[in-house]
Amino acid sequence: MCGPRMCGPRGGAVKVWNLTFNLLVKTLIPQIYLLSRINSPGLAERNAEEKSKQNRSQDRRQRRARTSPQTHQYCFHHRQYRHHRLFLCRPPPPLSPKPLLQISTHRTLSLTSTHPMEVEVKLRLKDASAHKQVTTLLSPFHVKTLHQHNLFFDTPTSSLSSQRAVLRLRFFDKDARCIVSLKAKPTLVDGVSRVEEDEEELDPVAAKDCVENPAKLYDIDSRVVRRAREEFVLENGVGLVCLGGFENVREVYDWRGLKLEVDETKYAFGTSYEVECETENPEEAKRVLEEFLNENGIVYVYSEMTKFGVFRAGKLPQ
Repeated sequence: MCGPRMCGPRGGAVKVWNLTFNLLVKTLIPQIYLLSRINSPGLAERNAEEKSKQNRSQDRRQRRARTSPQTHQYCFHHRQYRHHRLFLCRPPPPLSPKPLLQISTHRTLSLTSTHPMEVEVKLRLKDASAHKQVTTLLSPFHVKTLHQHNLFFDTPTSSLSSQRAVLRLRFFDKDARCIVSLKAKPTLVDGVSRVEEDEEELDPVAAKDCVENPAKLYDIDSRVVRRAREEFVLENGVGLVCLGGFENVREVYDWRGLKLEVDETKYAFGTSYEVECETENPEEAKRVLEEFLNENGIVYVYSEMTKFGVFRAGKLPQ
């Protein structure tokens, strides 16, 4: 007796159906999968991107092959020499020294300096009346009064001035104290002064002898004077001369968190008046100062010259 799948018309029909089903599965399903991939969104973009990556990779390989050195290597597998390209990563270039600024035929200075930068707001008052008005308004905040005598030194050939530097001795309160300062590379723009400054205190008696005989400045044990000689090439055979100077009466105030200095500077050719404020935020300090002066109707202008510049010009600024 035969089973239902092995004999009879019904068994033959079942076998035919199974063969037909297997054929459909093997042929139609892959075609349906391909059609779904072809019609899927973004396929063209993905193919284009993949092709672009392959092209870029091939271009890089070709560039390396053109620029890399060609070497020989023995191939043990084929027992012969063969050519190959050695892809080398070029080492980074050596670090170049920091740019230097040429300031004379003998000496160069680095643009980046280790010496502190003095930043001040400088506003010049119109006249003695404006100076009196400012000191009166600030009198509740007065801290001290300083009487300063400023003297400047240079070589007969102006070695320091030609390099935008100045060496100064400042005596306080009738020679009770003395500070030597070296200032270099000053700028004064829109009432904001920036100058590289290095200073130290000296024995006032020894400093007074240097005023009478400026050559003695070379003999003083002073870091600032040594820097002036070394950095600005002051020759041993060329001594220093005193250029003269001016008197300055400075009123110091502690006002709104700012240290204000109101100066009355007496030159041989006239007197000028100025408000100074040393600060790390000059724009904000200038804004507060201008508001104060404008509210009280005090006439002022931005300072355009340093005190030393006015002294060397021999006339008061207009």
